[in-house]
Amino acid sequence: MGSGVARTPALKPLLGAHCSTAGAYTHALECARAVRAECLQIFTHAPGRWVGRDIGEEEAAAFRQAASRYRHVLAHDIYLTNLASPDEALRRRSIETLVEERRRCLMLGVTGLVCHMGAHLGQGVRIGLRRYAAGLREVLQRSEGVPILLESSAGQGSCLGCRFEDIAEVLEYVEGDVGVCLDTCHLFAAGYDLEEATWQEFDSLIGFDRLKALHLNDSQKPLGSRVDRHEHIGQGCIGEEPFRRILQDGRFAGLPMVVETENDEGRGHARDLRVLKRLRLKREDLGR
Repeated sequence: MGSGVARTPALKPLLGAHCSTAGAYTHALECARAVRAECLQIFTHAPGRWVGRDIGEEEAAAFRQAASRYRHVLAHDIYLTNLASPDEALRRRSIETLVEERRRCLMLGVTGLVCHMGAHLGQGVRIGLRRYAAGLREVLQRSEGVPILLESSAGQGSCLGCRFEDIAEVLEYVEGDVGVCLDTCHLFAAGYDLEEATWQEFDSLIGFDRLKALHLNDSQKPLGSRVDRHEHIGQGCIGEEPFRRILQDGRFAGLPMVVETENDEGRGHARDLRVLKRLRLKREDLGR
């Protein structure tokens, strides 16, 4: 990926959280500092609304300046968009919204826009993937500047992107600044056990060069449940050990990794990041 989210020369992954922008965009940065995040993710506007308030240039400049201490500031697309929808009016609105979302991210200096791959709503996976890819191509042609990161899904209902093959197929159809964001809860719910075979399959079908970010979430539901329910790190069905392996694996070095668990007025994210930072430490670090 030529610009935006890229691996850092650091030997360790960067740990952060999804932070609220309620009240002001800079509020997210205050929250990130409070939980000692090394990177962060935001919504540029309420995820359940099609239209967000206008961003003034002065406000955007203030956010960019305050966020300059972070190498990675990700944004997440709203929950309403579905580029794969068989309803053409909804699909067109989704494309227009994502074009606008990319513009907002560019104003704020965001380094990567995480996007769900939508749902085929009964038309079948292959058709859904091609409709999504065609919509994504249009978005990329009509907007600029911010890499789009395709997020793996848990496979609930007719949601696309729960298999590595699905993500790989979309990547074959599109050109431009597109990478991948893997969510550990989603992978686990989709049937990937997060053991070495999972990462070998990912590398074979997609490649670690396409991996630009991770969402680190434990899962309330068991392996293969296809139900997306986040849990605090180490308190769900995944447990601590898979996170330890990810955090100490050189293939993930330098990547931004954010938790999306319940924040509980800052305590939840602070606790999860403390656990992850402990798991990131290698034996030689512990001995110092």
